[in-house]
Amino acid sequence: MALQTQICPPLENGDRLSYREFERRYAAMPQHQKAELVEGVVYMASPLRFTTHAKPHADLMGLLWTYKMATPPTEIGIEPTVRLDADNEFQPDGVLLIPGGGSQLSQEGYIQGAPELVVEIAASSAAIDLGDKKRVYRRNGVQEYLVWQIFDEKLDWFYLEEGVYQSLTPDEAGILCSRVFPGLWLNEPQLLQNNLAAVLNTLQLRLQSSEHEAFVRSGIGN
Repeated sequence: MALQTQICPPLENGDRLSYREFERRYAAMPQHQKAELVEGVVYMASPLRFTTHAKPHADLMGLLWTYKMATPPTEIGIEPTVRLDADNEFQPDGVLLIPGGGSQLSQEGYIQGAPELVVEIAASSAAIDLGDKKRVYRRNGVQEYLVWQIFDEKLDWFYLEEGVYQSLTPDEAGILCSRVFPGLWLNEPQLLQNNLAAVLNTLQLRLQSSEHEAFVRSGIGN
């Protein structure tokens, strides 16, 4: 008598699943379309446009890569699977983390726990990025959360203080300065004007600062 093969149902928007069932169905998807589990509900990503997502995503990750290269042993990741708790498994656009800090790698190679910095490019996803996902990141102890709102032409950079997200205030030149990663400065006005040379120059100047040198010498999380 032939054994019946158990069919794995496809993921669909609005499914309510445990993270293990979510992972099982996600692994069975033929093209591995991006999907996330937010407060136990499945969200499927829309096709991504170049101007409103792919380009700003690449620009911002390029800056984080520059910081990472000057700041061992920090690590960046693009769209990694991040298990935050039993109801939330995200694929943020980017993370910057300190090995041995708030997160670790699971046996399957996923990030388990809270990266120090999470980045999201918010075009059509702005409502969820600044709503449910922001609450989940705060609840799980993500220390900094950067959201680039493409259509509103603004960046929101939050830092965790006593369990509450506060907004980073830019200096007089419009520069946002990380509280977790010394030397990680972001020139918001120049970024929004697509003047990437000026944005890179701002960052590189701070990478030569004494505070950044002290951070690297400290061993970062050791």
